Amino acid sequence: MGAKGATAEVFLTAFRTLARKEQDIFLSSILKDKRLREDLIDIAIAEMRAKDKSRPFRDFLKEHGN
Repeated sequence: MGAKGATAEVFLTAFRTLARKEQDIFLSSILKDKRLREDLIDIAIAEMRAKDKSRPFRDFLKEHGN
């Protein structure tokens, strides 16, 4: 793990030690930031679709009339 990964791991460990109420306040603050909220949504969608079967891009274009 690199330095950036180690920093993220320390941050996550610290977050997990917070009381539930403090975690909620922190997460609410993140969600109020439009860019961070959109990033989290993108990550959640990517995680949900990670095991979806892929298909050729040309097939996608044909299906969508392009």
